[in-house]
Amino acid sequence: MRFAANLSMMFTERPFLERFGAAAAAGFDAVEFLFPYDVPAERIKAALDAHGLTQALFNLPPGDWAAGERGIASLPGREAEFREGVATAIAYAKVLGNRLLHCMAGTPPEELERDAALATYTGNLRHAAAACAEAGLTLLVEPINNRDMPGYLMNGTALARRVIGDVGASNLKLQLDLYHCQISEGDLATRIRANADFTAHVQIAGVPDRQEPDRGEVNYPYLFEVLAGTGYRGFIGCEYRPRARTEDGLGWFHAAATQAAR
Repeated sequence: MRFAANLSMMFTERPFLERFGAAAAAGFDAVEFLFPYDVPAERIKAALDAHGLTQALFNLPPGDWAAGERGIASLPGREAEFREGVATAIAYAKVLGNRLLHCMAGTPPEELERDAALATYTGNLRHAAAACAEAGLTLLVEPINNRDMPGYLMNGTALARRVIGDVGASNLKLQLDLYHCQISEGDLATRIRANADFTAHVQIAGVPDRQEPDRGEVNYPYLFEVLAGTGYRGFIGCEYRPRARTEDGLGWFHAAATQAAR
């Protein structure tokens, strides 16, 4: 199991570029984050190289995040902006070296019919998957629960399978966030096994409060065994909000790393 520290949520006691060193010092050999676009790619690459870290993934540009947008892939009329964002993300990935990019679906306005949003989403994914394929990248879709993100279009693994099938691109895969999946669907071991054939990235957090994964209702040590049993060899992204200082809550990580080494 290779764990990637999510630097948008972890080690936030420090400025962004200082979090890379903190993650490496804590024992991580990989990182992920939501968006890199406020920092030149070359500066991020230098931080990765300085600390021997692998970039696992990041998201395509989400639209106006500060205004509440959570992706634009399902929003009709934003196709040109979406395509520009795809090009920007691929350019960053070429510098940072990650092979995975996540495309946020967005929260369509209530007056937009769901079928229209899905049609726009599917069309944009076809374009993004094709562009990623040319660059040797895998594109991901991630179901996000509607408690944390009301109205988010991609909200379940069944829908993810349907959309991936409709797009028909071999490099379009699932980003399985077990925090979101527990809230939306539950039955996590079954979901892991049922979707193992197209899961390319996994994320974790404690449920219900999105804190350390050793807190709450989910038995992650058991789920790590389930993941290993399916043959999963990708990264496990630690996308949670530490209760206090990040390093003080990493007992679960050190235990998991010790277990994996046995």
